[in-house]
Amino acid sequence: MRENDFSRLEINLPNCLKNYQYFRSRLNPETRLLVLVKANAYGHGAVEFASLMEAAGADYLAVAYPVEGVELRRAGIKSPILVLTAGTDFFEEIIENGLEPGIPNLVTLKEFCNVLEAKGIKDYPVHIKLDTGMHRLGFMTSELDGLSDFLRTCHNVSVKSVYSHLAAAEDPDNDSFTLGQVEMFRQNADRLTEVLGYRPMYHILNSAGIERFPQYQFDMVRLGIGIYGISSLPGVRLYPVASFKCKILQIKNLKPEDGTIGYGRYGHVAPSGTVIATIPVGYADGVDRRLGRGAASFMLNGHRVPTIGNICMDMCMLDITGVPAEVGDTVTVFGEDPTASEMADILGTIPYEIFTSVPRRIERVIVK
Repeated sequence: MRENDFSRLEINLPNCLKNYQYFRSRLNPETRLLVLVKANAYGHGAVEFASLMEAAGADYLAVAYPVEGVELRRAGIKSPILVLTAGTDFFEEIIENGLEPGIPNLVTLKEFCNVLEAKGIKDYPVHIKLDTGMHRLGFMTSELDGLSDFLRTCHNVSVKSVYSHLAAAEDPDNDSFTLGQVEMFRQNADRLTEVLGYRPMYHILNSAGIERFPQYQFDMVRLGIGIYGISSLPGVRLYPVASFKCKILQIKNLKPEDGTIGYGRYGHVAPSGTVIATIPVGYADGVDRRLGRGAASFMLNGHRVPTIGNICMDMCMLDITGVPAEVGDTVTVFGEDPTASEMADILGTIPYEIFTSVPRRIERVIVK
């Protein structure tokens, strides 16, 4: 039996491919497409999703940390993998698994080159990260001379790409800032290209950038939240890829004298009685406690049913009064209806957090 045999995250293959084709259609035929599968593929299952994207034709995959890339390699993923946050402690693993590190500063570059030199390795592919206004990681404009001087003499690496990250591509109010980022990126990437004597790939567009600024696609784009079904454009209908589902464990017909439901006694039986269903997902499964006490409702047999009482660690209760149901019936926490975006709105957050909050103990199942 699986660790949680009552719950699953269904990955809808047709919807995934529809989203992929939507973004692919916005690009020139020669533009390469990188798909982000970091953070367990935004909670969708890294190995499963990487396999889907490899089969779909993605040119690159990207992860946040080396351990994520190692997991994909051990699962048989062959695609080029960019490690966005390579750090300085896992260079051996990066090299052994043929991963390609993102390099955000001169310290990291020098340490990586020292390891390569000790191994007698030349022309190892790396990706140079430029800071154009996000101010998180990357070389500032003032640091380019030092980077250039080092690259002139270092033959252990080959710069596969130069890239940067847009801070607010989804927000029209910040378009002037975004365009400034693009121009700074172009100028600084060109400076490095002159030093290298060859032209690496350029990439700066994220999902929102692909939708709103396709004219700046350069040589490659990075597709993240968009592939999972979230668009930055009003009126664009992408397809939800993940559906979080579980089965009813028990149904209780409560009478007024039964009083209250759940921890803290915050759920109250109605004067006419209340029918509750207990399902096997709780805050340890990504169902935030703030969704309890009726704040959210889930789908059961074509009806929206609200939570009642507090969310528990591994379970929660639903008020299913008036809804025909049996033990074993399926409840949808999010998917087509309700959506992850709706849940995010309730919590005052973003769909990214909803997706990535679903832990690994919930099995990912690909639905064709």
